Amino acid sequence: MIHLAICDDERLLVDSLTEQFRRYALETGKEVRITTYYDGLELIEKYDPTIDLIFLDIQMKLVDGLRAAKRVRELDEKVGIIFLTTLTQYGLEGYKYQALDYVIKPLKYARLKSELDSFLSRRCREENPFIIVSNDSGNYRILLNSLRYVETFNRNLLFHSEQENIICYKTMKEITQRLTPHGFIRCHSSYLVNPFFVKGVKKLEITLITGETLPISQPKRKEFMERLTEYWGDML
Repeated sequence: MIHLAICDDERLLVDSLTEQFRRYALETGKEVRITTYYDGLELIEKYDPTIDLIFLDIQMKLVDGLRAAKRVRELDEKVGIIFLTTLTQYGLEGYKYQALDYVIKPLKYARLKSELDSFLSRRCREENPFIIVSNDSGNYRILLNSLRYVETFNRNLLFHSEQENIICYKTMKEITQRLTPHGFIRCHSSYLVNPFFVKGVKKLEITLITGETLPISQPKRKEFMERLTEYWGDML
C-alpha cells in the first residue's frame, strides 16, 4: 500500500487530485490510502508518519508549503515531497527540503502517473537493493539481501546468493567499494561477507546461518569485529 497526502487550500484541486489518485489505484491495481489537508498548519499539527508521499502546495494562507516542509522534514526524514505551485520562482528553494520534484499546477493525470510510477520504482530499489553482475553468459541481477558472501575464485569473483552462485569478472576492490555502503564487511583479502548471514565468530572463523564457514585474516579481524558488533548492536 502507498499512503498519499495532499496539502492545498484549493478544495477543487484537492478533489481533483483525490480522483486522480483513485484512478491510478484502479488502473495499476495498487492499494492507495489518501489523506487530505487544507493548510500547512493542519499538515504539521495532524501529521501522520505513515505517509509515503506528500503533494504540497507552496502558497497557502496560514502556513505556506515551504514552512510546512521544513517542519515535516524535522518530523520525518524519509517522506517524499512533491511541491505544487503556479509560481516557478519557488523551485530552487523547494529543493532545500529534499523535494522529489516541483510541479506547476494544474497537475494533469499523465504527469501525476509519471510522478507516482517514479516514486514507487525508486522506493522499490531502496527497499530491495541489488547489484548487476556480468560474465560471458550474460547479465544477472542479484538482490543484496540474498547475497551471503563474495569470494575470489580463479582470479575472478564468485557471488554466493540464495538463488545460485555467479561468476563475476570485477576485482574484489571494485566490489568492496560498491557493497560496503550496503553493510557488507571485508573479513579476508579473498572474502566479503553480508553480516545478516553471520551466525557466530570463533577466533579466525565465521559461521554463517547456512552452516558455511569463512576465514578471517588476522589483520582484518579487529575492524571486522568492530563493524559486526555495530551491526548486531543495531539489531538488538
